[in-house]
Amino acid sequence: MSTLVKNLVRFVILILVQVFVLDRIHLHYMVTPYLYFLFILWMPFQLGRTAQMLIAFALGFTLDSFQHNPGFHAAACVLIAYLRPFLINILIPQEGADNNYDEPSAKSMGGFMPYMLYAGVLTFVHHGWLFFLEAWQFGNFWYFIIKTLLSTAISLLLIIIVELIFSRKQQFRTNTV
Repeated sequence: MSTLVKNLVRFVILILVQVFVLDRIHLHYMVTPYLYFLFILWMPFQLGRTAQMLIAFALGFTLDSFQHNPGFHAAACVLIAYLRPFLINILIPQEGADNNYDEPSAKSMGGFMPYMLYAGVLTFVHHGWLFFLEAWQFGNFWYFIIKTLLSTAISLLLIIIVELIFSRKQQFRTNTV
């Protein structure tokens, strides 16, 4: 399957799961599980920052269209797409490791812990910015922090489940150009 088709299928499936399944789950109005932004986490290493941010905007805008929000998800997605290359450069310090794999995964990032740190930081930033924009203030600071942390924990659990169920087979490319 070509990379374009694979990513289009991912885009559609993640949006549909978010809209028709996860958006219906609210645990005491404190925990809101989000999984759609996994598309941004799985974008190829070789994609330029501008392309990443445009794709992230399209992803967030698509979800905002379903939820009738004025750009909250688009803003959160663009933010994590902007921060993603910096985080990848920090977590993959060896020269050329990102050239030998197509996209971030536990295998390409040198283990489960660096990958979970990558996913955890971007999930926390996404949720924190999204919840801040929704309230447009910190208001009750502890409520904001607890909601962000609990939603991040649930979303990370969903990411782990998806990673275990739908393993992405990536091979090490030895002769890169």
